Amino acid sequence: MTLIDRRPWYAANEFLAFLLELAALACLSWWGFSVAHDEATGVLLGVGTPLAAIMLWSLFAAPKARWRQQVAAEIRSGITAGEYKPGSPLPSETQLIERYKVSRPTVRKAIAALRAEGLIEVIHGKGSYVRAIPAPAVTIERTITRTGKTFHTGHHTWEQAETPTIYRTTTTATTGPLLGLDEGEALFGVDRLLTDPKTGTRAMHRVLIPFATAADEAEQLAEAPDTEPEQIYAILTAAGHKLTWQETVSARMPFPDERSTLDIPDATPIMHTARVTLGNHDRPLILEELRASADRAQLTYHITATRPLSVTRGT
Repeated sequence: MTLIDRRPWYAANEFLAFLLELAALACLSWWGFSVAHDEATGVLLGVGTPLAAIMLWSLFAAPKARWRQQVAAEIRSGITAGEYKPGSPLPSETQLIERYKVSRPTVRKAIAALRAEGLIEVIHGKGSYVRAIPAPAVTIERTITRTGKTFHTGHHTWEQAETPTIYRTTTTATTGPLLGLDEGEALFGVDRLLTDPKTGTRAMHRVLIPFATAADEAEQLAEAPDTEPEQIYAILTAAGHKLTWQETVSARMPFPDERSTLDIPDATPIMHTARVTLGNHDRPLILEELRASADRAQLTYHITATRPLSVTRGT
C-alpha cells in the first residue's frame, strides 16, 4: 500500500490502474508489431511506441506527483514550525489551491499523504485538522516488586477483557535467542487481552513458557500455563531460583489484528516489550511480551544501580 491511503479499496484501485497501464503498453507494442511490414520496423515500432508513451507520461504525469509531494512538504513544514497549531484547521482546499497554484486532485492527494502519516485528521463535513498529540492516557509501571513471597507487576490491577487463550507453539528466530533456545523448540503460549479500568486502554500480554521450564523447574505450569505471571515468579522462586529480569522495548507499526484488537488509529505505532525472566546462572525461564498503542500508554521504570561483577585474578 502507498502512503496516500491504506484502505483496501484504494490499494485495489491502484493495482487495477497498474494493470490497465500495462495493458495499454501491451496494446501499443502489439500495434507496432502488427502494422510493420518487416521485422526491423516491427521491432522499432513495437518497442519504441511503448517507450515513447512512458517518456510522455514522465513529462506530463510525473511532475504532478512531484507537485503533490511539494505541497505535502510545505504543509508538513508549516505544522512542525507551528504555523498550524495542533487541533487547528488547515486552510480549505480552495485556499490551498490558490496558495500553491495546483489542481484540486493534487491538494487532495497531498492531504491524504499527510493523513496517512498521522499528521492530520479529516473530520467529515468540517475539513482537515492538525492532529493533536495527547498525553498518554496511562502510565504502565514496569518495575517488579516483592513483599515476602508475593510479587507485583505494574499492570496487576488491569482487568482481563476475555478468557486467556492457551496453546502450544514453538520458538521462532526472534523468541528463540531470547530464551536461549534453538528455533523450533516447544513452548506453552498464553495470550491475554488486558484493559485498564480507569482509561479503557488495552494491552496484549503474552507469556511463553518453554517445555523445559515446565518439566524441570515448575511442573504445575504444564498443568496450568495460564498461571498469572506474579504467581509464576513465586513458583520459580520456591523452586530455588533467584530471579532477575531483562527487558527490551521497541516500537513498530501494528499488524492488522493488533490494530483492531487494540483499537489503534491510523499511522500510530505500538510499543512492544520483551521481558525475560532469568533464574540461577542467568538461565532464561520464561518470556513475556506486552503490546500497547504508543499514543495511549507510556512505560516507566524504577532503576537502581547494581554492583559490578568482581573479577578474581590469578596470582
